[in-house]
Amino acid sequence: MAAFSVVSDRPQAQDLDRCVHCGLCLNACPTYRELGVEMDSPRGRIYQMAQVAAGRMPISDSYQEHIDLCLGCRACETACPSGVEYGKLVEAARAHLEQAAPRPLASRLARGFLYGRLLVSPWLMALAGNLAAFYRFSGWQRLLRATRLLELLGPLGKIERLLPPAERPFFFGQIGRSFPAVGERRSRVALVAGCLANVSFARLNEATVRVLQRNGCDVDIPAGQTCCGALQVHAGLRDLGRRLARRNIEAFERGGHDAIVTNAAGCGSTLKEYGHLLEHDPAWAGRAKAFAGRVKDVSEFLAQLGVNREMGQLDITVTYQDSCHLAHGQRIRLPPRQLLEAVPGLKFRELPLADLCCGSAGVYNVQHPEMSMALLEKKMQMAATTGAGVIATANPGCMLQLRAGAALFGRNQRVMHVVEVLDEAYRSRQ
Repeated sequence: MAAFSVVSDRPQAQDLDRCVHCGLCLNACPTYRELGVEMDSPRGRIYQMAQVAAGRMPISDSYQEHIDLCLGCRACETACPSGVEYGKLVEAARAHLEQAAPRPLASRLARGFLYGRLLVSPWLMALAGNLAAFYRFSGWQRLLRATRLLELLGPLGKIERLLPPAERPFFFGQIGRSFPAVGERRSRVALVAGCLANVSFARLNEATVRVLQRNGCDVDIPAGQTCCGALQVHAGLRDLGRRLARRNIEAFERGGHDAIVTNAAGCGSTLKEYGHLLEHDPAWAGRAKAFAGRVKDVSEFLAQLGVNREMGQLDITVTYQDSCHLAHGQRIRLPPRQLLEAVPGLKFRELPLADLCCGSAGVYNVQHPEMSMALLEKKMQMAATTGAGVIATANPGCMLQLRAGAALFGRNQRVMHVVEVLDEAYRSRQ
């Protein structure tokens, strides 16, 4: 099907005008807190968007740099008293930039391969995973880290710590399968397997299936599903995101499930916004809205269902890092904490500034390593004050970032998804 394009893929005046420039967003913005530059705050970026939209300011390299430097964490939305949907504005601004100011050829080719080929191709993802596994198990990774050669590259060397692991066997083999509930059946759900997660978080996906089963859920992993499109939409490639959204809607709407469950906060935020993404497509708008209405983060779903408390004891101290797209994008804060506190023996310690971005933000940590690492170092300093040996979170991208932080700036804390903590508790009861 041909791509469906609309002129609304740019910030609209009525949405920009909702910002009253009060400045309450400034302290919530990671880049403003780090740099103290007005044009790198939500208020400053909205001002620039409005000037461009009105034709009073040209699209310049400076404008693109300020828009690109935004993490898209959406903390400003939580702080905003006027209800400005900043996340949608910055995504629209990036889509407009893609159309009005094409990037250099090398950049376009690299982005095209990453967003349009690699993330949507199981065999390419598996190939990349096997190469990553070879790098690790051949000894090259250990050698480079031991000789400190990577440190000579500065921030770029630290990016190596963010290399996604390859968890074989990959999860691709589970797509299309169904898993019955353990005990009394309480619900029937469909699991979003993701794209990178099939390679780098295969064990997390398996843990998610087991935890859902332990909570009385029949779990289907529908065939035909693909990348959710979150990274594509955040990068301004909205038409590509729409194509992926249509594929997923078609794959999931056939099952008649009670809920569509995801363990990735970033994916869930975009999945819940398919209605907005396809609102101008008359053939898909209604289907997208219905699909989005059934999407649940796994912590949200389990808290609403009522978590099975028949767990073994875990004598661990845990703190929780809010994933931005769960806390700010989906406004879900309490459920992950409730699930952790339900684990017998677990001691929970609240993390100072828990909802301040860790610097992951999709591929932001690769594109802007200096800013990302500065935010990560501060995050790990906050984590150290809790004395927790485990840092829990709700998004695979955050897990990669925090694992790097634990090695570079922290105390080698374990970094786990909330679901992995639950899975460990259930399995310890056996």
